[in-house]
Amino acid sequence: MAHLRPPRNWINDPNGLVFHDGHYHVCYQYNPSGATHANMHWGHFHSPDLLTWEPLPIALSPNPDGVDADGCFSGNAVSDGDRLVAFYSAHREDRSFQHQPVTCAISHDGGNSFRPRGELLIPELPEGCTMYRDPYVWQDGDGWRMLVGAALSDGRAAALLYDSPDLENWTYRGPFAARRPEPIGGIDLFTGEGWECPQYLPAADGPGALFFSTWTEPTGPQRVAALIGEDHDGHFKAGSAVLVDHGPDCYAPALLRAPGKRWLLWGWSWEARDEVWAVADGWAGVLTLPREIHVDDDGTLRQQPATELLALRGEHTIHAEGATHGPQPVDLGSVGRAFDLTARLEPTGNAGLRLLTTPDGLEYLDIRVDTDAGELVVDRDHASLDPRARDGSYRMPCPSGQPVDLRVVVDHSIVEIFLITTGQVLTLRCYPTGQGPWRLEARSAPGTRLGFAVDAWELHPLVIKEPSTGTAEPAPTSP
Repeated sequence: MAHLRPPRNWINDPNGLVFHDGHYHVCYQYNPSGATHANMHWGHFHSPDLLTWEPLPIALSPNPDGVDADGCFSGNAVSDGDRLVAFYSAHREDRSFQHQPVTCAISHDGGNSFRPRGELLIPELPEGCTMYRDPYVWQDGDGWRMLVGAALSDGRAAALLYDSPDLENWTYRGPFAARRPEPIGGIDLFTGEGWECPQYLPAADGPGALFFSTWTEPTGPQRVAALIGEDHDGHFKAGSAVLVDHGPDCYAPALLRAPGKRWLLWGWSWEARDEVWAVADGWAGVLTLPREIHVDDDGTLRQQPATELLALRGEHTIHAEGATHGPQPVDLGSVGRAFDLTARLEPTGNAGLRLLTTPDGLEYLDIRVDTDAGELVVDRDHASLDPRARDGSYRMPCPSGQPVDLRVVVDHSIVEIFLITTGQVLTLRCYPTGQGPWRLEARSAPGTRLGFAVDAWELHPLVIKEPSTGTAEPAPTSP
């Protein structure tokens, strides 16, 4: 598998993303004893190159008698000299599920072990918080700043701002940004009653971005949005919210400040199948590919797979150029259950690609351009013959009247579709029952034509090393 996850059990939010002493560190919410959301620890990998990963010992574990007795929930980490400092949400059932105050733990050995603070770092919540969790800390000049996700009693969702000279003493400065629920980018999704996992990409030469995961009672987690704007004395001034991922299966993304002024982002892709199925398989959840992310000069958010992932390309299995003529599909060739594809599509109407995953063609995933609506449509209504898998079609804006450039990475049950033309992305899960070989087709509606140039490569898995400490776990099964 080319996507990061432990070999078994439940994972959710990426946490503690930091570059320290020559390594990328990726932690994640982890239940070491089952494939359900419970017993939250921080699992931990590190890598010198985003391609070869080594599992490290579990970074954070709940203390049954401590401030985090019922879970070490989400947060982040910073590199401060020779130490790593992890900030996280301390969960206790007797406190309140919605109130998870901030604590921390420190590592002096490159993340092999962390010493918990043992008491709350910020013991008092600001007045009027009905939800409080998920710290995000970053260096700002000679000092440090922190955002905490919140919902406020006046009906606004918020990212609350603190600052500190030393990572130890924190002063509350008020809401960095706060909004009542409003539509995201003019579509039928809203910014939520509370914000989880706030992340901040500071401005370089142009605008910066505030990311948040939208949360609403009673459904809980929804989608990922961002505000694009500028920090004015501790208040983030921004326009309307935009979607960070247009798919249904990406949540709680986290940022990593990489060398060379590059920012990387990982998200959690949850399961889109029946929980009983996931528990029977012994695992649930996977992290997305690492994505290079930036705000363009025109204020748009742009994402693409990290450049290093090109090294995972293996055999060049498809190279096809041509055009459809009428409704007869064009066979482009076969692919395996994990592949990396690029496509340039030039449609005159509704047209696109179909991934057929059973020999009879009854199971398939469609990726097509709706030129009338100006959208790219990803349709998984027929993507699994197993009724326990979720269906639905999802859309992202796609300019009409010009070629459409795509990068599609399929890794068994996770599909990430990058619209290179605009820098947008759509993540979804699907669970084909067909064991292969899978086939690709170019298809167009009657009376339309599709010009295409498609290349596909076998996708090699990440290298997961044997742990240098502790007991080695078996290689992960495919997602």
